[in-house]
Amino acid sequence: MTVILGALLTVAGVVYMAGATLRRGRLSDPMPTAPNRPAPNLATPGPTLEPRRRGLGFLGLSQNWPGLVMMGVGIILLLSVAVL
Repeated sequence: MTVILGALLTVAGVVYMAGATLRRGRLSDPMPTAPNRPAPNLATPGPTLEPRRRGLGFLGLSQNWPGLVMMGVGIILLLSVAVL
């Protein structure tokens, strides 16, 4: 039972972190610019997956701590079974 719970927590942590990244917004197909809004600063003209300056905010602890905790507890549970 501990192995199943550890595996589920590890997978749930990965899924949570992927979902948190996807909920932050789309990377491609930027919204059309309005007359009073500046054009997006893109590396290439048109829709792209690579904005020029994205930053690494999606890797921060403030957004991903629940997923990291789930993964940590799951790994600890899996390792505790392996040691016994």
